[in-house]
Order: sequence, then structure tokens, then C-alpha cells
Amino acid sequence: MLAIQRRLEKLILERLKPNKVVLIFGARRVGKTFLLKKIDKEFKGKTIFLNAEDHETKLLLEKQSISSYKQILKDSELLILDEAQNIDEIGKILKLMVDEIQGIKIIATGSSSFDLQNISGEPLTGRSFRLQLFPISQDELSLHENLIETKRFLEQRLIYGSYPEILEFENNNDKKEYLFNIVNSYLLKDLLIFDGIRNSNKMLDLLKLIAYQMGNDVSYDELSKHLGLSKNTVEKYLDLLTKVFIIYRLDSYSKNLRKEIRKSKRFFFYDNGIRNAIISDFKPIVLRKDIGSIWENYLITERLKFNNYSIKFLNSYFWRTYDQQEIDLVEEIDGKLFGYEIKWSNKIVKPPKAWQGTYTDANFETINSANYLDWITTK
Repeated sequence: MLAIQRRLEKLILERLKPNKVVLIFGARRVGKTFLLKKIDKEFKGKTIFLNAEDHETKLLLEKQSISSYKQILKDSELLILDEAQNIDEIGKILKLMVDEIQGIKIIATGSSSFDLQNISGEPLTGRSFRLQLFPISQDELSLHENLIETKRFLEQRLIYGSYPEILEFENNNDKKEYLFNIVNSYLLKDLLIFDGIRNSNKMLDLLKLIAYQMGNDVSYDELSKHLGLSKNTVEKYLDLLTKVFIIYRLDSYSKNLRKEIRKSKRFFFYDNGIRNAIISDFKPIVLRKDIGSIWENYLITERLKFNNYSIKFLNSYFWRTYDQQEIDLVEEIDGKLFGYEIKWSNKIVKPPKAWQGTYTDANFETINSANYLDWITTK
């Protein structure tokens, strides 16, 4: 794997405190294990590294015996537990450890959050820090490449995404094969082990529909009719897809204007390559009709990564009215609104009249191919 300095490493080390758990979430193959091994290697004290996918490790930890845990962690300052969601009632187990073993520091990772009520729910209230690792961000890549290289690689990242291993492949066919394998062998696998999910075809069909509607309002009723599923099942599936870090949701912002759409939702993909693998479309940009959607997904996701790694406390939305006035991304910070319209061209647009008239103190900016880099790396 490329030796890219991950921004999350510093955040993890800052939160690594005695009798606390640092929880790291993120999709499979985004580099969690690689990052943990680096921390393990560089940690000054004694560490113990356990993989919860290992059967013996699973049996060892599920005993829930304080004496057993003290024996396992004897003289260790740091426990690193990878893929922790594989262990039943892991939240209670980690609580026992941090409550009963004086001075222990713990890092635990999870590739899916639907079973992480066990990890991040009530057992660890007040005892944990939660962080998310994403595919490689442009902010991280900017430390390893110059502006000319960034511009040269942009199309590759729009089409094939930024999973760590993708960046190592030079052949596009190798990239396609890798992404198809990620979708079928890892991401959907996490869904199918969840109770009640037995039909991967329906889940994949739903993902395809979301991929084609990326960045547009989604109707649960329309999705349910198209798939032959109940509305509740569609909502359940979409919720699960967010919990294995394939997609994430933006809600509509509304406050003052009667014409504002209040309950709409839009879905975006954490990685463009995964989205394109789901619809089997890796055509170059010049041949694509969906470049606007791809560009919007890329920038909003890169902005999400940057905000998370910068520990910005904000809410993110889109904004739209019934008469089709809209803004692609709205960030709310300390009661202040910042609207961003995203354009693939270098075009600068004016804010919608309804936005200007209603939110007179709000900021508005066009993010385009000329100025995007500062927005996802420095602002």
C-alpha cells in the first residue's frame, strides 16, 4: 500500500488516553488495518494486536471474564482490536476492560456499524471517541503530489475512486477487477450477514437505482414500486447501506420559506469507483452524460472527508424549493449558513433569489473546476 500519511492517525493518537476506547469505523479496504499496524509499530509502550475475525481470538474475548482479560492484557499499555464487530457484545467486553484494567488504552475498528450498537451504544457512553476512516482524501494526496500531478490524476479519481489499493494499479482493467471484487466480496457480504437480509440481488438493484439518481431527490415510494419491495423494506435497506459505508444521506434544509421542500433526501457514494462499479460504467469523462453527478459526488464527499478530519462541528444539507430553485450543499455552522453550488465548468452562478431573500446573512459560493482544490484541502 502506498505510504500515504493518513490524517486520522494524528486524531487517533490525540485521543489515545488511559481507560478510553478509540473507535474507528469505515468500509472494508479503506486502510484501517494498515493504519493500525503503523500505530502498533510506532507505539512506545507494549501493545497487543488482535484480529476479531480470527476464531480463537473471538472465543477468547467472548468469555467476558475480568481475570481472563487481565491475563491477556498483562503488562500491555495498548490493545488494538481489528474488525471488532465480529465479537458478540463487544461493547460490554470493552467496557469491562476499560473499567477494570487500570491504564489500558484501546483502539477498536469496525467495517460496519449495524452491529456497533454493541460498540458505540450505551456500554461505552463516556468511555469512547468515535472516528471514521474514508478512502484516501485529496487533502492527504496533496502532501505527496504537486498541482500538475493532481490535475493529471483527477479524471482517474472521478472514474475509479480513491481506495488505497486502487492508487497502486496502473492498468485500468486491474482497477475495474479490484472494484468489482470490493462490491461483490466485501461490501455486499457485510449486508448479507445481517439478520433478515437474504437477497443480494434486490440490494444490488437498489444500489443501482441510487447510483443513477445520485445527487437527486429520492422517493422511497418510487423505489419500492420499482423493486417490488415494501416502503419499510426500502428504508431498512438504505439504512443498512449507510451503515456499511457505501452511501450516505443528505437531508433537505428548510426553515423559513413555505415553498421549501422539507422531507426530501439525497444519497451520495463514499467513493466514485464503487458507484461506477455498481453500474458497470467506467467510460472516460468525454463520453459520459453523468459528469455533473460524478463531479458533485466527488466534491461533496471530499468536503465530507475534509470536514471530518478537521473536526468541524457542522450540519450538512441540500436546499431546494418546489419551483426548482436549489443549492447543492448547505453547511450550517454555529447558526451561520454557507451555500455551495457545484459546477463542472468554470462557470460562476448567482445565488437563487429565494435563498437571497430568505437567508439574507447566508454566504454563497460557486465551487467549480478552477477553485475546487482549496475548498477540499484548506478551507
